Amino acid sequence: MSLNRREFGQLSLASLLLGPLANWPGISLAANPIGTKLHGLSAFGELKYAPDYAHFDYVNPDAPKGGVFNFSIPNWAYNQNPQTFDTLNTFTLKGNGPPRMELSFDALMIRAIDEPTAVYGRVAESVEISEDRNTYSFVLRPEARFHDGSPITAEDVAYSYELLKKDGHPSLSIVLANMTAAIAKDERTVELQFNGKQSDRAILTVVLMPIFSKAYYSANDFVESTLETPLSSGPYRVKRLRAGSFIEYERVADYWAKDMPFSIGRNNFDVLRIEFYRERQAGFEAFKKGEIHYRQEFTSKTWATEYDFPAMKEGRAVQKLFDGEKVASFQAWAVNKRRAKFSHPKTVQAIGHCFDFEWTNDNFFFNAYQRSQSFFENSEFKAIGKPEGDELALLKSLKAELDPSVFEDAPLQPVSDASGRDRSLLRKASQLLKEAGWVRDGSKLVDTNGEQLEIEFLIRSPVFERILGKFVANLNALGANATMRLVDPAQYQQRLDTYDFDITGMAFRLGATPSSETLSQFFESKYADSEGNRNYAGIKSAAVDEIVSKIDGAKTRAELAVVLRALDRVARSTYSWIPNWKSSNHRVAYWDMFGYPDTKPDYDFPIEEYWWFDAEKAKAIGKG
Repeated sequence: MSLNRREFGQLSLASLLLGPLANWPGISLAANPIGTKLHGLSAFGELKYAPDYAHFDYVNPDAPKGGVFNFSIPNWAYNQNPQTFDTLNTFTLKGNGPPRMELSFDALMIRAIDEPTAVYGRVAESVEISEDRNTYSFVLRPEARFHDGSPITAEDVAYSYELLKKDGHPSLSIVLANMTAAIAKDERTVELQFNGKQSDRAILTVVLMPIFSKAYYSANDFVESTLETPLSSGPYRVKRLRAGSFIEYERVADYWAKDMPFSIGRNNFDVLRIEFYRERQAGFEAFKKGEIHYRQEFTSKTWATEYDFPAMKEGRAVQKLFDGEKVASFQAWAVNKRRAKFSHPKTVQAIGHCFDFEWTNDNFFFNAYQRSQSFFENSEFKAIGKPEGDELALLKSLKAELDPSVFEDAPLQPVSDASGRDRSLLRKASQLLKEAGWVRDGSKLVDTNGEQLEIEFLIRSPVFERILGKFVANLNALGANATMRLVDPAQYQQRLDTYDFDITGMAFRLGATPSSETLSQFFESKYADSEGNRNYAGIKSAAVDEIVSKIDGAKTRAELAVVLRALDRVARSTYSWIPNWKSSNHRVAYWDMFGYPDTKPDYDFPIEEYWWFDAEKAKAIGKG
């Protein structure tokens, strides 16, 4: 699962009126002149691109347009489901939407994925910040149009933000919680007003939210599931679909922004086609046949042993490793602490001791992974060793009571003897369970009421049955009744949204500069019982809440790192998630009919947006 990556930081801006100053380092939000029209916003640093930039550096400005890109979805957001869909409304909690529906919608600004956190004008040609920094005034481009030719007006923008705050998916509405009003000042000027409680970095996320047609949604219910194609304005629109089977997005040939700098070299495929498979193996078989053109492989066994089919041997299909992004991420099992049986942290610690990563990595993953430990892997925000310096001072200053272990080495997952049933780790797990109040009653592990410890792993794919088998067997050996439940994709998403599970695995990317708005959804107590949020483990910790409240006070990236390392350390001490594994790269397979730039951007990998169809290559492999 992927998140919106326009994350937080102390804003720094470049002005349309400052000319060469746009490239000066260290211009922060506070240092920028008030009442100046700006072409972009950035967190903790200068903007890379000047007001007159020609195109983003990570694209090929001469990339040809054309071709069909049929791909397996590697990430998704909002209510989207990679295995099925039953609605085209992807910006609410209801239903299962198809991934990439967001490509049909424009936004005020667009992110540059070769910068950690930078956005540039899209529908908005400029943004101006008020003296109190609580109001942002956007001037819209006169060229901006919906697909029916009607102009995108300030009324449409204001209506969109009010609609999303009221009825949008929680990942959108929560970010808008401190927006007090969206006001159309005239046909091309819209103001977003905030109450002063927002992070000044929240605007980096807000400006990427979709813009809707007020006329269309005044006549159509925004929250209802529907397969009617909505009026939109983006570079793609729905061409055809079969619910739960496939969807095609066609490139809009007369897209109003096709010649704008932010569009040059992007959105090159004539058609983006996504086919939906309930099971991974079926999708892989479709790739082998050439029905799917591109896939990221998340099953190491398949990557190591099954890419030996004829097209691969003949060079018509390719395996390639691409470097991972420089963004904070984590992959772990969420343990639902809303359920009394998991409320004691030592119960969760014990469960973690039963997972033999070393054995699993050797036997199933071909040693392709490393053990994950942190909520902020791949970043400077990961807590390591004992807290020192400013981090230690911050932890000591917290009013909330901290577990003494927070001042020791950051918690690490146990290392096994790779036997699959490490007796020393199982003995430790048994001891932890005893300390948590569980006792043996014959062959069963029971609580004080005589109820056996029941543990159900909720999964959406059969591949996890193989991976979790030894884990489940070890738990059962200790006297628990551990099982796996495979459910269909729609039920899986519904159970996630309502927290109807014991344990389930998930992966997230938190961005290059994680925001308070994003992190609050994962960690703050107030979101533990609010459906559709990402506090899947149900963390309720006064200390965690207090640290999250300090994120917005960071004035430099170094200060932010101190706060996030403290958050990582304290959140890990709650033993609410069990980290599992991570990879440092993308395992990509594709039919050799595409071109892509030599340099990969550091902060995202949306290849459908900047790769292109190579007609000569396609002809050479029989796909022309």
